[in-house]
Amino acid sequence: MVQRVATVAFEGIEARAVDVQVQVAPGLPAFNIVGLPDKAVSEAKERVRAALVASGLALPARRITINLAPADLPKEGSHYDLPIALGLMTAIGAIPQDAISGFTVLGELGLDGGIAPVAGVLPAAIGANARGQGLICPQLCGPEAAWASPEIEIVAAQSLIQLANHFKGTQVLSRPAPKIRELEGLPLDLADIKGQESAKRALEVAAAGGHNLLMVGPPGAGKSMLAARLPTILPPLSPTELLEVSMIASVAGVIEGGALTNKRPFRSPHHSASMPALVGGGLRARPGEISLAHNGVLFLDEMPEFSAAVLDSLRQPLETGEVAIARVNHRISYPARFMLVAAMNPCRCGRASDPGFACKRGPNLRCAADYQGRLSGPLLDRIDLHIEVPAVTASDLILPAPSEGSREVATRVARARDIQTERYAGMGLPNVRTNAQVSGALLEDVAQADAQGLALLRDAADRMHLSARGYHRVLRVARTLADLDGAATVGRIHLAEALSYRALADEVRKAA
Repeated sequence: MVQRVATVAFEGIEARAVDVQVQVAPGLPAFNIVGLPDKAVSEAKERVRAALVASGLALPARRITINLAPADLPKEGSHYDLPIALGLMTAIGAIPQDAISGFTVLGELGLDGGIAPVAGVLPAAIGANARGQGLICPQLCGPEAAWASPEIEIVAAQSLIQLANHFKGTQVLSRPAPKIRELEGLPLDLADIKGQESAKRALEVAAAGGHNLLMVGPPGAGKSMLAARLPTILPPLSPTELLEVSMIASVAGVIEGGALTNKRPFRSPHHSASMPALVGGGLRARPGEISLAHNGVLFLDEMPEFSAAVLDSLRQPLETGEVAIARVNHRISYPARFMLVAAMNPCRCGRASDPGFACKRGPNLRCAADYQGRLSGPLLDRIDLHIEVPAVTASDLILPAPSEGSREVATRVARARDIQTERYAGMGLPNVRTNAQVSGALLEDVAQADAQGLALLRDAADRMHLSARGYHRVLRVARTLADLDGAATVGRIHLAEALSYRALADEVRKAA
């Protein structure tokens, strides 16, 4: 007789149903796992055997075959341990045969019979709820699974013995409750930064429209401080965004203790990061930093120090909002709709913008162009806001802290985002939440400028040699500036400010 246990295999953030078929048949003692398992799944038989012995059970001296169906779907990870063990426990009569029917099961076993946490519990719970099933998972993952639905039945156990007692009715486990992670440390605030008013304005514009931002300035000017405080002025995650972010974090295994957070992600990889680390990939095609920054911020400090190939790999995700990882036997897509915030020195030594400084490598502007030339033109064209962050003087530091902090700026940002959400929802585009996500055809309708604005844009496009992409990005920023002002139409003043945010890139291009 074949015992069946339901579990899942992950394709990106999607959980595909997998049928674990357990057969204990007469024959020479053997323990085989088939169905395209990877190394971790193949080693499950040793963990399962030891965990059953530690729980007071012994496998019969028979031929045991585990089939993971569908057999042509690659099976990766250690979460197959628990469904295999429960299937064997059912086959030998340790638990009732109908105990695990109607449940999706996943969990890793320790040699002592304990159930260790695994990645991907939230997508598995959502998939199980969609199929009308309950979920059996590790105890530490129970709060994470509880976010899937208030109706789904969840059994979160610490060990195989607890599960057996639960099914027998001698130790009934209660349903876990959802948990929110408390943020640690002192909260950041824009009021911590003295001076840099123009940079704060650019930060507000970027947050309001979801635009990409590049900050160029000498060391110590406050670029990293500004970037770190960007999440404090962004609105909280909506329920849909929270679900998307949490599913990616769950598959990546970065949810601690099953607790979720409604704060937007902020990822800051080191410049030595490889391409799989940034965009995703590796042996098991895990999500990279750009997917972990989905609906949040990806901060690249000292951007020219990153590998040119790594930086250029961001071009496609910046346009489409997702990244596709192709392998020989499968193809996986991860969401990657993030705000790119980059910081860099004007040149190698960082002093090209200092008054009275003459670089030994040549004219300052030429030296800066050589250093910034490490960034490709197509990548820079995808960055909406280019600003210069000058050094902070001692007189700025002596001044009292600014009266306006993150709370006041966040209020204006939230108001502008509400305007954008209502606008695009009224057009039948509920998935478009910010101006940065609007396509070119729709953008020309929502960002129509007046006559003076059109004349300014026409002249600037010729002088600055704007590409079609650059032209549309200027319109997106101008539309955001109008939303911040509460204006229904885009005026000349909005286009003038939007064009000023691309003037720095134009100067560097001419110098090169």
